Amino acid sequence: MDIACLDMEGVLVPEIWIAFAEASGIPELRRTTRDEPDYDKLMAWRIGILREHGLGLKEIQDVIATIDPLPGAKEFLDELRATCQAIIISDTFDVFAQPLMRKLGWPTIFCNELVVGDDGMVEGIRMRCPESKLTTVRGLQSIGFETIATGDSYNDLAMIRASKAGFLFRSTPQIMADNPDLPAFEEFDELLAAFKGALG
Repeated sequence: MDIACLDMEGVLVPEIWIAFAEASGIPELRRTTRDEPDYDKLMAWRIGILREHGLGLKEIQDVIATIDPLPGAKEFLDELRATCQAIIISDTFDVFAQPLMRKLGWPTIFCNELVVGDDGMVEGIRMRCPESKLTTVRGLQSIGFETIATGDSYNDLAMIRASKAGFLFRSTPQIMADNPDLPAFEEFDELLAAFKGALG
């Protein structure tokens, strides 16, 4: 049995931190996993900037409420879910993802937890498991699924390469150049065709 495993930000919805960087006027927060492969290092750096500017969870959630899925993403996901099981595997956090999942029709998502203090300030992160994307794909494989995966960033490469088929979607020129063997797509109809071609 096949299961589609999809990254969220950059694939189905815009990058949350880029949107927050633009809304807050803090350009440093535009840095994402497309730029920094070490997620723990990236989040520690982001939390330091939030603290420096006195910004907490509410300010981030206010921006997330204004974010819509990428054009065509819901239609793509609906058709994919009608074809096979699908799950979103993201390094984002449950308190970030919920409003976006509502706009996408409540697909299943596996993500992480944000540690927030009583004052609403972000104190840290609680990852669901080490190497969460790769670990999740291997877990699904261990219970009889064959995985087909897509993502756009450095932290997606392990789950893509561990799957029976995998694709880059709207990735960076550098990541595509470093991984020339991975099919890379820019449009949802191309990505859907690739998933359908890999099924069964």
